[in-house]
Amino acid sequence: MDTRNKILTTAEAVAALRLRSADSPLTVMTGYFDPLLAAHARRLNGLAASAGKLIVVLENPERPILPQRARAELVAALKSVAYVVLAERSAEEFLSNIPKAGIVREGEADTRRTEDFIRHVLDKQMVPQG
Repeated sequence: MDTRNKILTTAEAVAALRLRSADSPLTVMTGYFDPLLAAHARRLNGLAASAGKLIVVLENPERPILPQRARAELVAALKSVAYVVLAERSAEEFLSNIPKAGIVREGEADTRRTEDFIRHVLDKQMVPQG
């Protein structure tokens, strides 16, 4: 299966929401996933296990490491993720169609994960003086 088929534009995602059954559980997680880390995969797997269908809205950080499309393909490859929505400018157009209780916003936590990852990589690159 080509998991890139799980990647939708905001307009495609809004149209798909109109077709879905109202009684099927849905959780939407927003985030940057820049880069996709094991912590992200664990978080997504946990949400999907407890919340039914999981949709990821892929937002853009201020200074991305990876292009949005590359990040979308990595996230879409996770079995726990039903769809990835590309937030063109803002995720709000899509999120306005979701009950607030079904939205998990991960922007701040995602920023911390990326900063921790970058710090870890830089620490590994430091050569001891002496």
